[in-house]
Amino acid sequence: MFIDSVTLTLTAGKGGNGVVAWRREKYIPKGGPTGGNGGRGASITLRASTQLPSLEGMRNKRIIKAQNGSPGGANLIQGKSGQNLIISIPCGTLVKDSKTGEVLFDFVDDGQEWIVCAGGKGGKGNHHFKSSTHQAPNVFTEGTYGEIKEIELELKLIAHVGLLGMPNAGKSTLMSKITYVAVKVAPYPFTTLHPNLGFIQYRDGTKVLVADIPGIIENAHENKGLGMAFLKHIERTSLIVYVIDISGFEGRDPLEDFRILRNELKAYKPEMLEKPFFVVLNKIDMEEAQEHIERFKNEMDVDLCKIFEISARERQGLEDLIIALKDAAPIPKAPEPLIDAAYFDERELILS
Repeated sequence: MFIDSVTLTLTAGKGGNGVVAWRREKYIPKGGPTGGNGGRGASITLRASTQLPSLEGMRNKRIIKAQNGSPGGANLIQGKSGQNLIISIPCGTLVKDSKTGEVLFDFVDDGQEWIVCAGGKGGKGNHHFKSSTHQAPNVFTEGTYGEIKEIELELKLIAHVGLLGMPNAGKSTLMSKITYVAVKVAPYPFTTLHPNLGFIQYRDGTKVLVADIPGIIENAHENKGLGMAFLKHIERTSLIVYVIDISGFEGRDPLEDFRILRNELKAYKPEMLEKPFFVVLNKIDMEEAQEHIERFKNEMDVDLCKIFEISARERQGLEDLIIALKDAAPIPKAPEPLIDAAYFDERELILS
């Protein structure tokens, strides 16, 4: 299950109390105070990891409490501190205040950490209050409570390439041909119900992370169809690839589909149109595809973008697209893959 938003109530550990204790041993008069300090309460830390594709692990853990510190003991024994709690979350997760919506932290890099709730301080034992003028203090302090926060975790996928298209345009088929990720493919709309992630890996070690976004329909920005739930996952992609069904098989106008997709991005966030993009005309193996291709190119300003003609099902034209994806997507040092990747040479497509 793909979970991209959860609300959590986090409670850091309470500090242990200090204690009042006295040294009472035979032949040792005036033993004095020996009450130890309490241990510190455990803190809660969030840590980003590339190994997590979604927030699924948080689905049934809405209330999380860290360990309390132990009280101090006699003979100046320090109470044991609570064991700090580290929660792993996917890279690309925003941490928000659940009440105000304020963004508290943005996790981008693998291994990035942030202490979201600090543990309480341990209390002081009576030995702490001993002085030259106060030889027998009979006081102690209690440990302080740890921080309590109610936060919302919102995942926005970080991928080099985002595949965007209408339902049944062939995005999932394309995804299954260029990576070895298991993607459900079927001849009906909304087969893809959640984003899929997979790597294209080249022989020189370069990895391009691709996100397959569920089908977008007109007025998706108003939460129609799968709606805004997945438009946010295209925000952080470096390159948008519009996958267009050029066959016209279902009576759709390919050029109108492209305009709808562009308009939906504009309505969602106008700055999304400034991202670099490719247009992939899929299903060129269908009978009427060539006629639609010519019209599409005639009415499109082809100087503004690169257009690729492919048949994902028949693996036609994939080589040029794969090379172009590597050249166009700004690729930082790649993390370890989430799944087994397909390997591609810049000259030869290898699927065995």
